[in-house]
Amino acid sequence: MLLSIPEASYTARTMPDFGAPPLEIHRHQLDNGLQVVLHPDPALPLVAINLWYHTGSKHERPGKTGIAHLFEHMLFQGSRNVDSHFRYVQQVGGVANGSTWFDRTNYFETLPADSLELGLWLESDRMGFLLPAVTQEKLDNQREVVMNERRQRVDNQPYGRASERLNELLFPEGHPYHWPVIGYMEDIEAATLEDVKGFFATYYTPNNAVLTLAGDLDPERALDLVTRYFGDLKPGAPIRPVSINEDVVTDDPCEELTDNVQLERSYTAYRIPAFGRPEWYAADLLAAILAGGKASLLHRDLVYERELAQSVAAYALPTEETGSLQIVATATPGTDAERLEIEIQSHLDRIAQHGPGDADLERARNRILTAYYSDLQTVGRRADLLSLFTTYFDDPERLREEASILQAVQAGEIQELAREQLQAPNRARVRVSPVDQIA
Repeated sequence: MLLSIPEASYTARTMPDFGAPPLEIHRHQLDNGLQVVLHPDPALPLVAINLWYHTGSKHERPGKTGIAHLFEHMLFQGSRNVDSHFRYVQQVGGVANGSTWFDRTNYFETLPADSLELGLWLESDRMGFLLPAVTQEKLDNQREVVMNERRQRVDNQPYGRASERLNELLFPEGHPYHWPVIGYMEDIEAATLEDVKGFFATYYTPNNAVLTLAGDLDPERALDLVTRYFGDLKPGAPIRPVSINEDVVTDDPCEELTDNVQLERSYTAYRIPAFGRPEWYAADLLAAILAGGKASLLHRDLVYERELAQSVAAYALPTEETGSLQIVATATPGTDAERLEIEIQSHLDRIAQHGPGDADLERARNRILTAYYSDLQTVGRRADLLSLFTTYFDDPERLREEASILQAVQAGEIQELAREQLQAPNRARVRVSPVDQIA
């Protein structure tokens, strides 16, 4: 049996409050509705261009899933005046990428500061002039890419279907988080040129986007360039709020799956308030208390001391409509997933009754704050966070407040969350066990 971690090695020390980071932030709105956030920082001769569209898989509908993610791929296939976005970025030594989530899609590049105008031209051409370049051939090509991505990440991946099934159980049919961001294979295969063009015309509009520029830039000149390249693009129709199916499942669903794996694994999820609510920050801290690093509560107990689990992870998903706290534990040989569920719930029940320990809480708080301050060290991550807070909360200045919000969470709030939210009527579970004969 492994030795227990000595108490001294995980005694927390309170991180000092460094206060709000000294960030210069300018906010503007173009006549077409485009939100613009400028953050000058001359420390390095780089500029980050970060564009968030307030659309993701939650704006799809059953039978038409995967369109948002498919279109993320389509936007790298060229627009009316650009044959290859990546080629132009790489020619000046920059990097670029994009991602899709339940609530948003973003595109971002970091370039030498003197290439700011190039980056703005590329993004504005995609926003304003993509549809003329969308062809059936490009759709077919990217559809195959996305279908292969789903095979690699989900269908042919060990435990790959479990997280997807967990959300299907946690959120009822019709809820925008019921289906996976990548979409279902049959829907991806059935997507038509009309589907993707209609999605773009509805959601990829200036009035549904936030453009953040961060780095070695002059705010006045940067705004002039943004206005030059984006100011003439036409706004779209107002976006309708997403309809939420509030008929949550309360019968504590649990499903058992088999897979070509060697060890059993437990997946548990609880519905919690949305990202940005005080309860969400309590859940974020609780996730770190439970499984944030090798000194965390579940690691100490289940992995190191009793050797019931090979690994354990916990995280609060930062989703806009409804949040979820998810806990994943992989069993050691001879331990089953049900045993792990019981042990994890017993820890949550003790926190519901007594609250978290002071040392566990401060260690978790320090861990999250360390990650927060580390994020602020790069202009690319700062730009992404500024876009996030503007998109979700209409407030880029909220970036300064995150540390204070986390520092203000008290043990009693975590205890109340565990007592009110992290109980059987508010959860879903998936257990994965090996098939009888491993191929």
